[in-house]
Amino acid sequence: MNENNINPLLCDPVTGACEMPFNEKTVENTIIKTENKPVKIIYYTDPICSSCWGIEPQLRKLKLEYGDYFEINYKMGGLLPDWSYNSGGISKPSDVAHHWDEASLVYEMPIDGNVWLEDPLDSSYPSCIAMKAAQIQSKEKAIHFMRVLREKLYLEKKNIAKWKNIEEAAKIAGLDIQKMKTDYDDAEELFQEDLDYGKKLGVRGFPTLFFADQNNNRFAVYGSKPYSEYENALLAVFPNAKKKTISNTDPLSLFKIYPTLTPKEFAVIRDTSYAETIILLEKLLEKGELGKQSIKNGSLYFKK
Repeated sequence: MNENNINPLLCDPVTGACEMPFNEKTVENTIIKTENKPVKIIYYTDPICSSCWGIEPQLRKLKLEYGDYFEINYKMGGLLPDWSYNSGGISKPSDVAHHWDEASLVYEMPIDGNVWLEDPLDSSYPSCIAMKAAQIQSKEKAIHFMRVLREKLYLEKKNIAKWKNIEEAAKIAGLDIQKMKTDYDDAEELFQEDLDYGKKLGVRGFPTLFFADQNNNRFAVYGSKPYSEYENALLAVFPNAKKKTISNTDPLSLFKIYPTLTPKEFAVIRDTSYAETIILLEKLLEKGELGKQSIKNGSLYFKK
């Protein structure tokens, strides 16, 4: 593919990745340092990357089964700087709408592409910088913040480049809004560091995950892949990792860990079929034990 024709918002369902038109060919010999756990995962993502939303089920399962063995460092990729380019058949926001609806079907995750018709984003940079500002406060709250941002974008069609929507997501995630505003300048620098480090690592699209051990042996998984590929990457760098069994006895127990779950996430984590999962979740909904948010391309369940 000609690099000039790569459009970051036209995510390829075959590779499961949103590719960036990087020109850098050389990859520097960078070191990924582990800290408190045997494995460090560097995860390059972007709040508006539909393929990254597509791997939420796999990542959530990996955290439950092997979370004792790894730390995950979320790096922002800057998928959409602005609309100053015209490539890959996408030259304006409305061109993305249909593509996102298709991505929803491929990943079986709820995505409403109409945000690009109703309140289109002019850049992903504000949400990337906000994520770095959130990380200054708390890594855990920042992960929750990213999740809320994505739910607002993909299900509620909220433009997460706008401060009012960023602020709303930050409140839900329990972040200090004033501190976020104060930290914003420093967060811009941290975001630039992520972009620079990504070039050194040779990141060419999202999602990209680097699994590294204490000796800097590493294994990369590029694009949206089945769960087994992420599991195998972890075991490749730390073969002694022991899988935790996820109990299937109480279906509501997962909602104590993850307050919102899509049917695909629930199915992947519990290793059940999508159809079986829908039947189970709908029964819990009828009993009044779960709530549900529905859009044209799927749904999200939450504990009442």
